[in-house]
Amino acid sequence: MSRESLKDANRIVVKLGTGVLTDSRKQPDLAQMKQLVAQMAALRKAGKQVVVVTSGAVGAGMGVLGHEKRPTELAELQACAAVGQSRLMATYEKLFGEFKLAVAQVLLTHDDLQHHDRHLNARNTLVTLLHRGVVPIINENDAISFTELKFGDNDKLSALLSCLLPADLLVILTTVDGVIENFGKPDARVINVIEKIDSALEKEATGTTSETAVGGMSSKIEAAKIVVRSGIPLVIAPGRNKNALAEILAGQDTGTLFVPRPTKLKGRKKWIAFFHSPHGTIYVDDGCKNALREKGTSLLPPGISKVEGHFSAGEVVRVCDLNGTEFARGISFFHSDALKTHDLPRTEVIHRDNLVIL
Repeated sequence: MSRESLKDANRIVVKLGTGVLTDSRKQPDLAQMKQLVAQMAALRKAGKQVVVVTSGAVGAGMGVLGHEKRPTELAELQACAAVGQSRLMATYEKLFGEFKLAVAQVLLTHDDLQHHDRHLNARNTLVTLLHRGVVPIINENDAISFTELKFGDNDKLSALLSCLLPADLLVILTTVDGVIENFGKPDARVINVIEKIDSALEKEATGTTSETAVGGMSSKIEAAKIVVRSGIPLVIAPGRNKNALAEILAGQDTGTLFVPRPTKLKGRKKWIAFFHSPHGTIYVDDGCKNALREKGTSLLPPGISKVEGHFSAGEVVRVCDLNGTEFARGISFFHSDALKTHDLPRTEVIHRDNLVIL
């Protein structure tokens, strides 16, 4: 895939990180938000559909409530999110309104996207908004959801939404120029194109030291894994560049492009692979791994070496090789106790229709 092909992207998800939305006082940076909205409004004027995944609610609330550092107590985090989210949406509504564009607030948790009916309903709502010319402004529902505040981040949420719609392109705007090789060293440079996410790249990625943010580059790499497997390109680009979106859509070498896989996962397979928190792990031998990956077979009992965790029949589990590397996910036909005691007939443990090779 070339940069030129990004010109044809019609449905674009733009993720805005806390660092590009707030100033040194942890307050929304109005001038910065205005230029970001102007960029997205230009895309809408060009006939593109735009979905915004916004961070910044906790950061904005921190300033109002007098916190200099991100609170560690759940109740304080939720208070910051509740105060900050309303301020954030009021700002977006005003700024997009100057371009005669309507916005809609959509607050989600990962549970909303994991539950199949709610998953489909969220998609239908978003698609309807886009067809009506509305710009959805999406954030995690941090005021009530403790799991996402502890472990989640909007990089992952933006990736999942890109898969859900599906989008033609995900752009994550951040405080750096892209994925940087040799970060912090004299020979540091932006990696222009990434065709494969390997262990060397993951070692280059580090977390964040920001007082308002979670995640960092490592969470963006995890987001990249999700979208590229789903056949969607991702660009990580500088959010302070006032022409970043226009340059990306013009095929210019702005930021870092993650090239998508040529084969796209279908809707149900994406739902199995990415929209669940696996409940356990099944370890398989090398012969079984090869059969699953190369021959597209179902997972049968003889190939299983070990089972970890507790899960019920019908729940999603990881499938790992003997080195502990996860290479697939699937829906188990059996509960974990039956697999551990080998109390099952010689039949499929995970049918190939319910198995996704990552």
